[in-house]
Amino acid sequence: MTFISNRILSFMKNKPLLSFWQIWNMSFGFFGIQFGWGLQMANMSAIYEYLGARPDQIPLLWLAAPLTGLIVQPIIGNMSDRTWNKLGRRRPYFLTGALLSSFALILMPNSSVLWMAAGLLWILDASINISMEPFRAFVADMLPDEQRTRGFAMQSLFIGAGAVIASALPWILTNLFNVKSGTSAGNSIPLTVKLSFFTGAVVFLGAVLWTIFRTKEYPPEDIDAFRKSKKERKGIVIFFREIFQDIIHMPSTMRKLALVQFFTWLGLFCMWLYFSVAVARSVFMAPDEKSLLYQHGIEWASLCFGVYSLVCFAFSFVIPKLAAITGRPWAHTICLLCGAAGLLSVGIIHNQYLLIVSMIGVGIAWASILSMPYAILSSSIPPEKTGVYMGIFNFFIVLPEIIASLAFGWVMLHLLNNNRITAVVMGGVFLVIAALLMQRIREEKE
Repeated sequence: MTFISNRILSFMKNKPLLSFWQIWNMSFGFFGIQFGWGLQMANMSAIYEYLGARPDQIPLLWLAAPLTGLIVQPIIGNMSDRTWNKLGRRRPYFLTGALLSSFALILMPNSSVLWMAAGLLWILDASINISMEPFRAFVADMLPDEQRTRGFAMQSLFIGAGAVIASALPWILTNLFNVKSGTSAGNSIPLTVKLSFFTGAVVFLGAVLWTIFRTKEYPPEDIDAFRKSKKERKGIVIFFREIFQDIIHMPSTMRKLALVQFFTWLGLFCMWLYFSVAVARSVFMAPDEKSLLYQHGIEWASLCFGVYSLVCFAFSFVIPKLAAITGRPWAHTICLLCGAAGLLSVGIIHNQYLLIVSMIGVGIAWASILSMPYAILSSSIPPEKTGVYMGIFNFFIVLPEIIASLAFGWVMLHLLNNNRITAVVMGGVFLVIAALLMQRIREEKE
């Protein structure tokens, strides 16, 4: 085993520099992944309310998203570390996740009852995670340390681009293509939302197939030793024991980053849960979810999500330069504070157009959240454990979301009086805490 680790480490340190278009091709699949994710983030709370959910029920209904990530990502990460076949190491998981996600995206807007939508969210989120986690490891596999900030920034670029279109698509269909926003008998979900999800299914699969066919993975340097090691590590008990041991022996930088991630994603989850419905209720003053004002508010909130994703897209070009000047930890701190300012400002804004200004700060933070922690992490973990550690790192994204899903409904009902705007502002407070914790981290080189 030591022999294999040394051979992998030797190879990882001597990986060739890739061109701009090679990095582009290997990252393009994230455009489709984020298209599906963006549709989910911007529309699921509204879909739940369309189907009769109360505000205090929404966090629990979102439980599927973080819980599937907690279970799926470390398992997929470990499996992909141990995989090599005709498609490669990570690409088989890209394809499997894309096929399942596209299927779920087609079914989701046809939900007729609340339990059906909640069940499909479990399927959709598990499927997205099957594709997403190997993509994170893919960058560390293919790029030397000096190109990883650029590689993860390229992923942020495609994440921003995909989310821009996905988030704004219902608004675009209504206002630019004059699609009527009616609902069908037995289903209260608007036609614009349905068409957006159908489009997402095609885009998701197409973008992932582009990366699969345009990028080749590096095989293990010693394929015979790799296969021998795989046989020695066979068995479900050994499989899960390895994951548990890797959790226990996390590098110190990863432990510190974990706390930053915890508060970062707690803040983001507050925004995703309540921003759309807060805009509809408090800015557009919709009396209930059946009113036309409510639908316009949800569409405007989706457009705001598109704005922060557009900023993410643009700022992805800036992040490598900012990190080169300030260092990765300081760059991430600055970006998190911009996001905090954006969410805190929502509490005092009552004009729909000023919300776009708030989303600029969120977009800057989002670009960094999607790239900088992974660039720092990839330089501090063993190369042969990239997949499983990227999956374990996801624990500290999904654990705060699980806590929010289980507890925030009680907070909304008993402490915040179901005030959706206050919930969004709390997200800004959590981002401030994450920014302060980021200052405990010092960069490590591979």
